[in-house]
Amino acid sequence: MPSNRSIYFYYPKESVSKDNLIKLFQASDENGFSIVKNYQDADIIVCIGDDGTYLQGVRHTGFLDNCLYVGLSIGNEIGLYEDFSLESVQEMFNALTSMDTKVQKFPLIEVSINGEAPFYCLNEASVRSSIIKTIVIDVYINDSYFERFRGDGLIVATPTGSTGYNKSVLGAIVDPNISCFQVTELASINNNKYRTLGSPLVLGENKKLRLEILQDGNDYPVIGLDNEAYSIRNIRDISFSMSSKTIQTLQLSQNSYFDRLKQLYL
Repeated sequence: MPSNRSIYFYYPKESVSKDNLIKLFQASDENGFSIVKNYQDADIIVCIGDDGTYLQGVRHTGFLDNCLYVGLSIGNEIGLYEDFSLESVQEMFNALTSMDTKVQKFPLIEVSINGEAPFYCLNEASVRSSIIKTIVIDVYINDSYFERFRGDGLIVATPTGSTGYNKSVLGAIVDPNISCFQVTELASINNNKYRTLGSPLVLGENKKLRLEILQDGNDYPVIGLDNEAYSIRNIRDISFSMSSKTIQTLQLSQNSYFDRLKQLYL
């Protein structure tokens, strides 16, 4: 647990009422936490909202690996990143001050486009056609040619991201304690002319994935980084690898990652 008690709150301005903020700030003061205005000064970053807000908060604050990220839902929403609710704020502060609460680390992937400085993703990165036409991608693993993909696109997901977009296209759910990433196809074409693996592929932490975009009319694919979309011109290749950075969050014995999976899907 963090030894210092500087806390930063991230939230969309229109989503949290003034009364809830007053309640939250009062509870912070009563529990001995100081609120900071600059996230770089924080030991704890609390993202108020749903999973999408959590992803935005982590990206907005630069994927800091020297602080603790906490998800705080506004109502009774169930999410993979929200352990607490505004309706029971004291539970969050109890966990933050408890000696029994542990820290869990979530892996990140690095995404480099055309060899430029990398982006980071906590959930997934996706490459999709921006027009009504299949996209053609040559897939390399550790610089060795693997296959030529033709279809709607590819998803590269982290273990925590495996339950989102990846799961919706029948990708595997992966334990977040396993440092790996997963490649899942979007509507691949498989016939006598075109052939792909046709199933999700899980790569270990030491593997490098490179996607080369064939310039056949899909020169401006849509790149999805977590829940944000980018349209970047003249994409030649996109590289993926596991990052040495991680995101730290609370590990609660009564609300583990698999407990949340059960609440969401079973």
